[in-house]
Amino acid sequence: MLFPKKVKHRKWQTHRKSPERMNRPETRGLTVSYGSYGLKAVTGSRVTSNQIEAARRVISRTMGKAGKSWIRIFPDRPITQKAAEVPMGKGKGDPDHFVCEVHPGRVMFEIDGVEEDIAREAFRKAMNKLPVKAKFVRREDTRV
Repeated sequence: MLFPKKVKHRKWQTHRKSPERMNRPETRGLTVSYGSYGLKAVTGSRVTSNQIEAARRVISRTMGKAGKSWIRIFPDRPITQKAAEVPMGKGKGDPDHFVCEVHPGRVMFEIDGVEEDIAREAFRKAMNKLPVKAKFVRREDTRV
């Protein structure tokens, strides 16, 4: 699982998951930079480190030993949760897990070194592990 080695603030403020805020288009990470094929988010959501790891595993298993993959998102936002059966009050809960806020347009995963049909199948399986709707994108090769 991915999580930060060190954080400046242990607990963040909540920032509600309103549809207006989550579906605001992304401004960075919009193009396929490293590989030939990418998985691009169409909707916005918070993706947990467990979901990223599950998608990574299914991508690497589908590709086999051929090819290379890149993860373009990182869970750096702490989510806190109070323990079970604890009364109200007495402060904020302890950090429970980390998430990454994904907005529409963000390239989340990239693949290179495999055929297109294998890449499509790997990303199709990975989409089932993620809470966002996504689409398969190809690199627009502008290099000479």
